[in-house]
Amino acid sequence: MGWVLHLKEAGFNVKTTDVPDVTPLKQEKGIPQRLFSCHTGLVDGYVIEGHVPAEDIRRLLDERPDVAGISVPGMPMGSPGMEGPKSLYREYPVISFTDDGELALYNTHMPQ
Repeated sequence: MGWVLHLKEAGFNVKTTDVPDVTPLKQEKGIPQRLFSCHTGLVDGYVIEGHVPAEDIRRLLDERPDVAGISVPGMPMGSPGMEGPKSLYREYPVISFTDDGELALYNTHMPQ
């Protein structure tokens, strides 16, 4: 799990739980379906969905915005844990979402 390794290398204490279907947790935490990805994390009251870079999680925890969480929808090549052929890397967004379903661009990344 490359994303978990990325978080650990960034200094996060990560506890993982494998479940046969993570969809009920995503629904319970209010993640809009169009933001679904492969991983769902919880940190200090926020939901982290998908391959969110550690720097964005740190920013979220530092700034404490009034959002439910942040997401990198899908599994974009070049995001943490999705390394592969650099020719497939594309800019990808990090989207914030509220309990009311409001979405906003939180950050963008261009993998190197």
